[in-house]
Amino acid sequence: MSALTVLCNPNPELRVLSEALSDEDILLPHTQKLIDDMIVTMQVEDGVGLAAPQVGAHLRIIIAETPHGNEAFINPVITSRSVRLVPSTEGCLSVPGMSGTVKRNSSVKVTAKNRLGETVDIKANGLLAIIFQHEIDHLDGILFIDRADKVYTDAKSRL
Repeated sequence: MSALTVLCNPNPELRVLSEALSDEDILLPHTQKLIDDMIVTMQVEDGVGLAAPQVGAHLRIIIAETPHGNEAFINPVITSRSVRLVPSTEGCLSVPGMSGTVKRNSSVKVTAKNRLGETVDIKANGLLAIIFQHEIDHLDGILFIDRADKVYTDAKSRL
């Protein structure tokens, strides 16, 4: 396992739509290695979430810091969102030195595959809900600065 290079804005690779993985692709050794390397990268960079496009892989894989540790979610889809929006101060490993205020749903339900190819359903609130929304945006080529009401320099918080 090794840390990967995190791409930074305005790298056009961050704007590419990511591709879904088949159940067979999830179990391939190179996919499992990418997941391991993404977890290491997130830890080294002191993040709470990381999406595959941030390390140059256009695959629908995210890593999120959960109550159970750092977990991989493959082909994640938000299946429902709370009506309530909350302001979130966000930063991003791919947008260093900046933070911004983004209105996000306070809770979401997500369906994804885990690294074993099993379907998982997650009900996320608070920070975990924000992480899912932020990282799934990356899979669609969207950065938090695209959604932010205000953007600031010298970020203190990073997703």
